[in-house]
Order: sequence, then C-alpha cells, then structure tokens
Amino acid sequence: MDRELKVGEVARESGVSVRTLHYYEEIGLLTPARRTAAGHRLFGLDEVARLQQIRSLVQLGFTLEEVKEFLGNPEFSLERTLDLHIARLDEALAAQHRLRELLAALRARLTAGATATLDQLLHTIKETTMFDKHYTPEQLAELERRRDALGPEALEKAQRDWRELIAEVKAEMEKGSEPDAEPVLALARRWQALVEAFTQRDPAMTASLGEVWQHERPRLEREHGDAVPPAEMMAYIGRALAAL
Repeated sequence: MDRELKVGEVARESGVSVRTLHYYEEIGLLTPARRTAAGHRLFGLDEVARLQQIRSLVQLGFTLEEVKEFLGNPEFSLERTLDLHIARLDEALAAQHRLRELLAALRARLTAGATATLDQLLHTIKETTMFDKHYTPEQLAELERRRDALGPEALEKAQRDWRELIAEVKAEMEKGSEPDAEPVLALARRWQALVEAFTQRDPAMTASLGEVWQHERPRLEREHGDAVPPAEMMAYIGRALAAL
C-alpha cells in the first residue's frame, strides 16, 4: 500500500503551502483521502496526482474555477494535463532558443566591427517583444486573423460589451450581492461567453489569457482603463463561475 502523508508533509515535500492545500480543500478542489481519529488530513497517491494536475494547470494560467471544471471531466487525465504543460514549456523553450540565436548573431556582428542592419534590429526587437508577451507567435497570428475576420465594428461592439458587463458586475458588488445570487450568475454566464468568444475554448489560448491577466494587469489598466476588471472583481466573478 502506498504511504499516506499528513498535510504538513505534503506541503514540505511538494513546496505547496499548508494554507494553499487547505484552501484547495475548502473550495472542493482537493479532498484528503481520509482523516485520522485525531482529525489529521491524510493524502495518498491519487490525491498527490490530483495536486500535480492542479499545479500544472495553475502554472498554465487557468483560474481555479477552470481547473475545477477540467478535473470534473473524467476524460481530462493526468496524462492530458502533463501533455498541455509539456507543450507550453516546449513553446517557451523554442522561443528562448530563437531569441538567443538572434541576440548571439547580433552580438557577433557587432564584435566583428560591423553595424547591425535595420532589418536585423527590427526582427530582433519583434522576437524580443513576442517573447516578453504571453502568446506564442502562432497564437498572435491567429488573433490577428480573427481581428481581420471580425472587422472594426464587431471589435468595437465587443469592447462595449466588456465595459457594460464590468459596470454591471461592479454595481452588483457595490450592492453586496452574493456571487451565487441569480443576477450575478446571469452576469457570470455573459462573462464566460465573452471569454470563450476570445479563446474559442482553446486551452492553450485560455492559459495565455490567464498569464496576461496575472502578469500584465498594471499595463492593461493604464492602457485600457475601465475595460480592465480589477483583481477583486476577477475573484468575485470567479466565485460566481464556480457556483454555475
């Protein structure tokens, strides 16, 4: 029989804090295998495997509500999660390698006493910018294709829809509405529909979007103002999405 670990042992050996493990249990994401007579939580192989899935999906940029939805699907195995994680890491490594080669070529040219060409500098800047962002070149190309297909009027309507939805969610928050109240759930359904319209339910695109929200919020708020939901609103609508 595989050994069972107490929550503190799982935290120490996995690097995931006890507080986080308790929170995962609180929201129904990770349940201990059993409890001892003294009430200690015990985690076995299945629970630790589930924890691996959770951490991989979180690192890919999915919200905990989305992680819970994925793990509720019996077809979404640990193998499938690892495939997604490995694919994302492969993309990141390829981008790193591509950028390194460009920088090395530019450095070698300067070392040899030659000047960099305009095209070479522009290409290097482009790769640097793409690497700094959270979408792969393929995803950026796909987003550009979608923008062209939609046209400016549809894009403007989508931006208006987001602003209106954010304003309505803010109003419910200020009224003190609970996230599982029906008016908030209706807003959560609209929220989910807008996100899915952007990601086309593509897990990799969803992960990239999550990374953008997580790491680029200050810049997005400066550039787009009220079209960017604040962090507390994201948490609020996340609870509503979980209630759905």
